[in-house]
Amino acid sequence: MITRLQQFLFALLLVGCVALAAILIRMREQAQDRLAALPQPTPLAQPDNAPEVSVTWMMPNDMTGALASEQKTLALPADPSERARDLLNQLIASWSAPGSQHPVDAKAGVESVFLLPVPGDPSHQLAVVNFNAAFPPAQPSGIEPETLTLLSIIQTLHADFPSIEQVRFLVDGHAQPTLAGHADLTRTYQVENAAPQPTS
Repeated sequence: MITRLQQFLFALLLVGCVALAAILIRMREQAQDRLAALPQPTPLAQPDNAPEVSVTWMMPNDMTGALASEQKTLALPADPSERARDLLNQLIASWSAPGSQHPVDAKAGVESVFLLPVPGDPSHQLAVVNFNAAFPPAQPSGIEPETLTLLSIIQTLHADFPSIEQVRFLVDGHAQPTLAGHADLTRTYQVENAAPQPTS
């Protein structure tokens, strides 16, 4: 025989289950809304009416630990900072292509590049490269591939902007201790001290 207390407890348990199910459904809907609101990666488009120029990419190879020089013809904007940003974004996009020797997730990219005069040496420039938030987790983890990522960017910038002698890195506008747990992002890189022997 079911007592009145047991009936009450059963009804209370049933109400609790219904309420919990409603809460979980609402939380799932909120999570889906947040995911839908996140910016989606868009394919890199060539700048409108931008002239095509010959550039040099220093392509990283995780198997050899070296950089290989590749000549490309790209449409890039005239503004130096925008040109540097687009140059790097097209370089990084190539890393996500099938058969890449330095595979990186396609969401990785550069939000901006700031070109500043080197203190005490206005004839040379400091490039501040601001990665997007997706860049660090897109990296293959490890000191060697992370270092190759930075060296490729540093040497590509110097090859196409010879006045760049120093490079610093930010992530989403903020200083970070490492790229993905290994390569140091706290220092200013000197181009002449960040030059592994390239291969052609």
